[in-house]
Parts: sequence; C-alpha cells; structure tokens
Amino acid sequence: MTTPFVIRRARCCEAEALSALALRSKAHWGYALDFIERCRDDLTVSEEMIASCDVFVADADGQPLGFYVLKAGPGSDGDLAFMFVDPPAIGQGVGGRLWRHAVQQAASRGYAALRIDADPHAEGFYRAMGAERVGEVASTVDPERMLPLMRYRL
Repeated sequence: MTTPFVIRRARCCEAEALSALALRSKAHWGYALDFIERCRDDLTVSEEMIASCDVFVADADGQPLGFYVLKAGPGSDGDLAFMFVDPPAIGQGVGGRLWRHAVQQAASRGYAALRIDADPHAEGFYRAMGAERVGEVASTVDPERMLPLMRYRL
C-alpha cells in the first residue's frame, strides 16, 4: 500500500534531515560504509541550497519520504542535482511522482532538457522514466569511477 503524501517546497530547517535521507538512500544500494562516508559532503543539503535552488520534498504528515533538487544546468538544460527516496518508501511510487513533478518544474522554467549524473543503480529508473544515457561523467568521490550521464528531453 502506498503512503499518501504531498509534494511541497523544502524548508531551510530540513537541510539536516534531507542530507541524512540522501545518505540512507545511497547506502541502500549496498555500498561500503567508507564509500558512503566519502559521499557525505557531496550529499549534504545546505540551507543555502534550499534557499537558492528548487528543492521539493515528498511529505507524508511531516515525514520526508524523498526529495529532489533542480537547478540551472549547462546551456538551456536543467540539472537534477539530487533525487533520493528513503529506503522504506522505495517501491511505493514516491520516485515516480517526484520525477513527474521535477519534469513539470523544469518545463515551467523553460529548460530544454533535464541532465542527471546518475548513480549506476538508478540508471534503470531514469531509463524507465524516458531519460537516455548520453555519456559518462567521473564521480566527484572517486575520479576512477564513472557515472551514467542521463538526459531527458522536455
């Protein structure tokens, strides 16, 4: 059964909770603890990020189930900088609804496409949503590790 939730703008006071959710979500894929710890800085949501970017939360009675961060990307593209679902909510439709919301937000801002530096475990999700793999980018945590570069044309 899917938990009912609304999608709303994040509040600056939620930065710490969203950062913790991102780390839990990343760890869900079985990465080693030392790797997750090296990801901490990259997965930190700051109050400044919430204030300056489009950050939206899937909220179930005050409990964040997931969130995304949308910001201007290269050229006329938007950058889906973060998109995470809390592990207990995976498979309940949260990711799909957040994705559709992000696409609507990106289109309303006039972006030509969404660009995503995807975790390899999330590539299948983004493909299912209609994104295409257009290349690879080096991980900021481990430059030897290549990540799928995805693009969704709006």
